[in-house]
Amino acid sequence: MSGHSKWATTKHKKAIIDSRRAKVFAKQIRAIEVAARNGGADIEGNPTLFDAITKAKKSSMPADNIERAIKRGAGLELGAADYQTIMYEGYGPNGVAIMIECLTDNRNRSSSEVRVAVTRNGGTMADPGSVAYLFNRKGVVIVKKVDGLTEDLILEAVLDAGAEEVNDLGEAFEVVSESSDLVPVRSALQSAGIDYESADSSFLPSLQIELDAEGAKKVFELIDAIEELDDVQNVFSNFDVSDEVMASLE
Repeated sequence: MSGHSKWATTKHKKAIIDSRRAKVFAKQIRAIEVAARNGGADIEGNPTLFDAITKAKKSSMPADNIERAIKRGAGLELGAADYQTIMYEGYGPNGVAIMIECLTDNRNRSSSEVRVAVTRNGGTMADPGSVAYLFNRKGVVIVKKVDGLTEDLILEAVLDAGAEEVNDLGEAFEVVSESSDLVPVRSALQSAGIDYESADSSFLPSLQIELDAEGAKKVFELIDAIEELDDVQNVFSNFDVSDEVMASLE
């Protein structure tokens, strides 16, 4: 199983309880605004908005913040910025491929900040398309482990909805599907009474690069620096780290 997935899951858990909570909230509010702008304020009729709100609630975001973000995005309240989605591509230490997803109202600012963060932390920027071919767009649902919940039970619930595989990440399960099947898979889990942590359209690598402790540390530092940027929503990479290496770093 991908060390990156395990690392990202751990990061998500820690991010909502440490000093970065305000930054996490800001990114999630931005995602809610964009989802409401693109698909309207009706949560039941806008799956992207539903998932963005669910993630915000899992992070303990106050309901008032969520409601205001929906209204701004849908044009029911003033103050929404005109955010655009931009993907940047690059390479990190050990030739690890990186895709950086931004939501920004200023392309020049995002481009400059991403470039500085990447180059100062041992990475290089790449031309559009030179990295993207190493990834596939997939739907990814993270299900937290609870007593009595097994991989087989999850697979049974989601198989007919289009799920391709269920992976054990240690503290959670990862349900992978085609991006277009994300909503049916998420809905199948809900129908089965299985709670989930997050449901996102993600980029999963088709080829992974195994890292030792030194290489993993450098890559983690690079991704941390990128994720600190306000405009960055997600960072996708193709590194793989063994359980032993993860344990040594922790």
